[in-house]
Amino acid sequence: MGEGLRLGVNIDHVATLRQARYATMLESPNAEPVLIDAARECEQGGADSITIHLRADRRHIQDEDVFELQRQIATKLNLELGNTPEIVEIALEITPDFVCLVPENREEITTEGGLDVVANRNELEPTLARMRDKGIAVSLFIDPEPDQVDAAAALGAEMVELHTGAFANAAGDAPREAAEVQRLIEGAKRAHAAGLQVNAGHGINTRNMVRLYRVPHLAELNIGHHIVSRAVFVGLEEAVKEMRLVMDGYGSSW
Repeated sequence: MGEGLRLGVNIDHVATLRQARYATMLESPNAEPVLIDAARECEQGGADSITIHLRADRRHIQDEDVFELQRQIATKLNLELGNTPEIVEIALEITPDFVCLVPENREEITTEGGLDVVANRNELEPTLARMRDKGIAVSLFIDPEPDQVDAAAALGAEMVELHTGAFANAAGDAPREAAEVQRLIEGAKRAHAAGLQVNAGHGINTRNMVRLYRVPHLAELNIGHHIVSRAVFVGLEEAVKEMRLVMDGYGSSW
């Protein structure tokens, strides 16, 4: 496996907790939890990158968070964003290490389903070109479907992030889960063959990670809710270490 499977930790829900009380008082010395402190704990636990999603409705991450994290974290910054002009301009201004373009629906609790690259190619193409001009690597968050993988490759994305939500939601239903794992296997193989870096994310935790061992070519996982939830009991640094420990078994099954 070489350098091994990398871990990007999404700290959106650390900001969710802060916004629950301090949404209009971010300058207060009492505003907590402090996002940069959370990022540093994740790094100490072994995170390879910090992931944040700057949503159009600013429900958790705020603009100032993006700028501060870009300045202060020791690892890499992965900015998730919808393909909306305002957020694209912010990404181009701060030049994160990489961006992940995702679908965004104001009514959803979290991102549900992959980006339809096939249907949105014309809108995505200029955004990818502008990111490329700025030296920002682009990932597209997609369902593990052949046409979506092919469209991502045709657009010139450097990476895809395979949506693992359907797999995670199949917990307790062995046949359905097996089918979702097979979809991910086929999607990963196709993406790798097309020259794309293969990442994955959504709903991954220390319980279901072992069933993703069969999916080849994975380079990086982006995990947020599980790690932040576990941190309530053990702290962020330890929660990241626990996730990394399970991830270390990846590559032993293929």
